[in-house]
Amino acid sequence: MPIDLRSDTVTLPSPEMREAMASAVVGDDVYGEDPTVNELEALGATMLGKEAALFVSSGTQGNLIGVMCHCGRGDEYIAGAESHVYRSEAGGAAVLGGISPFTVPVHPDGTLDPAAVEAAIKPDDVHMPITRLLCLENTHKGMVLPLDYLDRVGKLARRHGLALHVDGARLFNAATKLQVPPAALVRHSDTVSVCLSKGLAAPVGSLLCGTAATIRKARRVRKMLGGGMRQAGILAAAGIVALTSMIDRLDEDHRNAATLAEGLAGVRGITVDPAGVQTNMVFFELDAGLAKVFQRWMAERGVIIGGGLGRIRAVTHYGITATDVEAAVAAARSCSERHL
Repeated sequence: MPIDLRSDTVTLPSPEMREAMASAVVGDDVYGEDPTVNELEALGATMLGKEAALFVSSGTQGNLIGVMCHCGRGDEYIAGAESHVYRSEAGGAAVLGGISPFTVPVHPDGTLDPAAVEAAIKPDDVHMPITRLLCLENTHKGMVLPLDYLDRVGKLARRHGLALHVDGARLFNAATKLQVPPAALVRHSDTVSVCLSKGLAAPVGSLLCGTAATIRKARRVRKMLGGGMRQAGILAAAGIVALTSMIDRLDEDHRNAATLAEGLAGVRGITVDPAGVQTNMVFFELDAGLAKVFQRWMAERGVIIGGGLGRIRAVTHYGITATDVEAAVAAARSCSERHL
C-alpha cells in the first residue's frame, strides 16, 4: 500500500466499520425511519452538546445547509478569507442560497481578528446586505482555536445578533489537542458541522448539529439540495464506529505529524516549523531545486504527496504508521541528497 499523505480523506474504513455496515438495521431515512441513522444523530448531538443532529453526505453539504439555515437570499455571512466554506465549496452559499460572503483575513494561528469581524458587520443601510452569520473553522489548516478566543468571539456574535456556525470538519482533532470534550469547543455556536470521513475514517458523511428547530429546517434544506437518503443506515453504522472507536486514536496522528515535521526539518532544501504543528497537518516549502522533482521522486518510492511549487501539506491519519513516517522522511532526504 502506498503511503498517502495528501489528506485524511483517503482513509479506508476499519474492519469494525465494515462489519457494522454489513449488519446495519436500516429503514427509509427521509421518513425518519432508519434506526441506525437516528442512533448516529442522537449520539453526535449528545457529544457536541446540541439538541439534535442531521446526517448529511459531506462536510460541504453540512456547511451549506448550516449557512442556509441562518441566512436568506440577499443576506451576508462573514468568514475567513482562507476558510473552507468560502474558498473550497464551489461558492455554494452564493450560487444556491443567494447569500453574499464577506471575508476577513485569517491569522497564522487560524483566528479571525475580532475587531475585523466587528468592523465587517453591516449597519442598517438599504445599500448593504444584512449580516446574519459568522463562520469559524476549527481546526484551520491544522491549527486549534483557543478556548478563550472562542468565548470572546461567541460573545461578540451574540452582542451583534449574529448566528455562529462552526465548520468543525476536524473538531475532534482540536478537542484531542486541548484535551477537552468536543462540546466545550462549540458551546457558543448555533450550528456545527463535523466530518466523519476525515480523521475518523468513516467512508462517507458528516453531521450538522444545532437546536431542534434549526435541524428541522435543515432537513428541509437537505431535501431541497437533493441530500435526502433512504437506507442510509449502512453508512451511518460506520459513523457510529467513527464516534465511538476512532477519536481516541487521533493523538497517534498528531504524534506522527510532529515526528514527520521534525524529520523534514533536518532535510536540506525543506523549510518547516515543527513548533507550528498542532494536530495532524504539516506544511512545508521546497527550495527551487527540489520543487520540480519532489512529487515524482516521492511517488516512485511509494509516498504520495500533494504537488505544487508553493506551500505543501502533508496529513497523517488512520493507516499511516510511525514506520511510514520514517519512510517518508527517508525518501525526502534521498531526494535532497540527489538534487541539491
